[in-house]
Amino acid sequence: MSTALKNIVIVGGGAAGVNAAKVLSKTLDTSKYQLILINPLPYRIWLIATLRWSVTNDETLKKDITLPYDKIFANGNGKFVEGTVKSFQASKEGGSVTLESGEVINYHVLLLSQGLSWNGPVAFPRNTTGVKEHIDTIHNQLSKAKHIVLVGGGAVGIELAGEIKDEWPEKKVTIVQGDKMLLNDAYPVKARKAMESSVRARGIELILDDYVDFAETETVNGISTRSGTKLSTADLVVQTRGPSPNTAFVSEALGPSSLSSRGFINVRPTLQLTEYDNIFAAGDTIEWKEQKQSAKAAPHGALVGANILAFLNNVPLKPYKGAVEMIVVTNGKASRLCFFSRDR
Repeated sequence: MSTALKNIVIVGGGAAGVNAAKVLSKTLDTSKYQLILINPLPYRIWLIATLRWSVTNDETLKKDITLPYDKIFANGNGKFVEGTVKSFQASKEGGSVTLESGEVINYHVLLLSQGLSWNGPVAFPRNTTGVKEHIDTIHNQLSKAKHIVLVGGGAVGIELAGEIKDEWPEKKVTIVQGDKMLLNDAYPVKARKAMESSVRARGIELILDDYVDFAETETVNGISTRSGTKLSTADLVVQTRGPSPNTAFVSEALGPSSLSSRGFINVRPTLQLTEYDNIFAAGDTIEWKEQKQSAKAAPHGALVGANILAFLNNVPLKPYKGAVEMIVVTNGKASRLCFFSRDR
């Protein structure tokens, strides 16, 4: 009789992956299964707080923002592997993932929770040296600039603008937003207007229903918006647009039908992939009618952890029922606005 353990592999150590690992490590039968968490960095970056870090460059914040994985496995029942998944092979009996290093890890059950690809200050490289260089570069750019243009008026743009005004009140900050209001239409018009009033009260300028055609964060000598509005004193453009799905390797492995038209992974209510009972997906990477937020990814992970255990024990799995839409946006240290959507 073979004594080899079957691997339960989690790709991605964000909110979904970590919470799934916590559930599984508490109850997984370690005489049969080995839990493996794969992540490019040896710690999770708490993105919510990184905007303040990029403005202050305060090393004391690093302890709160970079969260190591040494305490997520209950009783040590799990293994962490530092690496980036390049590709994977799938079958209904199991498969394997291949890392950029060339290492191949077999799996019996796979959880895809690799998160999103971000822009600008929160687009952290996938190595520890690169993380420090990235934050230093962003801080130096922001500290030297006199007129900063933020491209995108969602939560990232709003919060970064508030942090800049806290640290450097004399700097001119302009947010350019492609929509007619800040945030997006998941939230009520009244809430979006309240957000606009809060932002303008800080002395932050807004250009709405317009675009800036810059793909990267870069130093400039004046710019014009797509509609022709001139910002002659602008000397730094910072990308604060929303993120995009990090799912190219999923499409390569399973075909285009595995993804929605928006590039997210198609799942059943149990958060299993449509054609594979043994492959799950959770967090920001899935196609689901809700906003992509850490507050939602954590319950995804807890549910998937329980559903993986149910799958292994051949008992019914529970469906994900969604969550109330809520967003908390800070406009500097002293201002915090909380908004709920009308719809569930």
